[in-house]
Amino acid sequence: MENDDEYLINEYLGGNQNSFKLLVEKYTPSIYNFSLRFVGEGYVNDIVQDVFIKIWKNLKKFNKTKASFKTWIFTITRNTITDYLRKKKMIPFSSLDEDGESFENDIPSDIILPDKALIELEDKELLNNVLDKLPANYKEVLILYYQEDMTFNEIGQLLGKPLNTVKSYHHRALIKLQEMLK
Repeated sequence: MENDDEYLINEYLGGNQNSFKLLVEKYTPSIYNFSLRFVGEGYVNDIVQDVFIKIWKNLKKFNKTKASFKTWIFTITRNTITDYLRKKKMIPFSSLDEDGESFENDIPSDIILPDKALIELEDKELLNNVLDKLPANYKEVLILYYQEDMTFNEIGQLLGKPLNTVKSYHHRALIKLQEMLK
């Protein structure tokens, strides 16, 4: 999959305009769904458009040794959403970056916590309402992990957080979800 992305990037940088179109088609659903969770239907198309304009303008700067293409575009998406929400004064400046209390050293690195709370939620409307009540950093981790199938390592790279912090966010988010569903 990542090799396909690298091939398309190289093709586009070599002059094949259709290759960028294929990247846009491949990642639009993921970027759209991720963005929708944070900005709602009224603004999601603007965010997606801004993300792909930024990707197009900066594709030459993409460095596969620093991050996967998927991680890179989700970083751009996250930053675009954060900038948009700040501009609209919908969140405090530090809401998406705030660590709060950190238990990262208390969680062994090999623990993967159960995800029954998300699996049992088949009603999308209920899931959306519950996710919207979570702090932004918890919500982000859950969406990236469960919806975008990113690993904790990839999420840590994207958020600029250590692996154990991401696992801590995941753990706390699942606890909060369980509490909300009681």
